[in-house]
Amino acid sequence: MQLADRLIDKQEDAIMELIDIYGNYLIRTAYLLVKDYQTAEEVVQDTFVIAIGKISQLQDPTKLKSWLTSIVMNCCRSRMRKWSWKNILLSFDNDQILEEDSSQSAETELMEAIRNESLSEAIQELDYKYREVITLYYFNEMKISEISEVIKEKESTIKSRLKRARLNLKNNLMKGEELHEEYEKRYKKPTR
Repeated sequence: MQLADRLIDKQEDAIMELIDIYGNYLIRTAYLLVKDYQTAEEVVQDTFVIAIGKISQLQDPTKLKSWLTSIVMNCCRSRMRKWSWKNILLSFDNDQILEEDSSQSAETELMEAIRNESLSEAIQELDYKYREVITLYYFNEMKISEISEVIKEKESTIKSRLKRARLNLKNNLMKGEELHEEYEKRYKKPTR
């Protein structure tokens, strides 16, 4: 019996399996969109409640992951409409999102953390519609056709948004590097 069928039968072990399989994936997706870990957890809880309540509406059980992604995206959009997230400045917490590799040196880990933080900040500066396609394409490794289906936009629109998002992301990263270089020039003490 497939997971979707067991969920329709309201089997408790199926609900736990659903959370185990898709929980981290959905939290990562929501976090990248709403920029707040606690809010991402709340969005994912809402997603599971909605999914369990409407599981009988899932027409193709093989598309459970895409269906859950659609629900989490809609919940994120709803949150974004309710609050002005542009006024919230949040730092990227690598411990909550990324698993550490203990075989790396401390310097390598630090440099990777700085790169991840810079990338995260640059992504967070993007408009929501660009953050959405970047998250789905690169972090969730979805195809253009899958993204089109999830956010209900034409494939050409998705391609266009990805192109603009990449360009904006590149500009955001370059701007950050330029500011860092300018800071170094102005405030770095000369060595003797």
